[in-house]
Amino acid sequence: MSNILECKALVKRYGSKEALGGIDLALEPGRIVGLLGPNGSGKTTLIKLACGLLTPTGGEILIGGEKPSKQTNAIVSYLPERIALPLWMTTRQAMDFYGDFYADFRRDAAEEMAANLHLERDQSIKTMSKGTREKLQLILTMSRAAQLYLLDEPIGGVDPATRDYILKTILTNYSENSTVLISTHLISDVEHVLDEAVFLREGSVMLHETVDTIREEKGKSVDELFREVFAC
Repeated sequence: MSNILECKALVKRYGSKEALGGIDLALEPGRIVGLLGPNGSGKTTLIKLACGLLTPTGGEILIGGEKPSKQTNAIVSYLPERIALPLWMTTRQAMDFYGDFYADFRRDAAEEMAANLHLERDQSIKTMSKGTREKLQLILTMSRAAQLYLLDEPIGGVDPATRDYILKTILTNYSENSTVLISTHLISDVEHVLDEAVFLREGSVMLHETVDTIREEKGKSVDELFREVFAC
């Protein structure tokens, strides 16, 4: 089975600051993977490299065996940490935009999720709360039939009940051949949906294991191990 995402000695520097320090990482299709680490560990940088929004300083990153490009972006659905849509757009207009832009956008799935999360179709993004904006962006991201979903802090600004629905949405809206990479620091909330965990620290991969292996070999939950490894 070929990897959907692969990093080979991947380096990214911003001036003299090294955000990623030569990481090697391979993710197979059909997995939900937690990209876990404190702020400044390189999580967002890695996701932006996978989207082609940044270019590597050294090494390479491959999506389905190819360097990030317009072609790979057609199979990658990206949820940025901050809203990336024009604020004048309404929920309906945002769905129209995604439908025009992405061939794999599933309008019926988006409409169903919007109804379940009580999003008003004619409300503009400008007048939405932070949590509602995050719901809209997640709906749009997960309504694509992508091969790789890159979710940067998808549950950071929403209440616990919505958090549960969002995680359920992620679980039920990706195909068994797709991979979901969830960047978060809210590990106890996402742990039950993860197949694998990647610990990032100061731009290096400290650990990449299946969640089952962590529990069996370490005798700890992912959250407990994370707190131990990253203790101040």
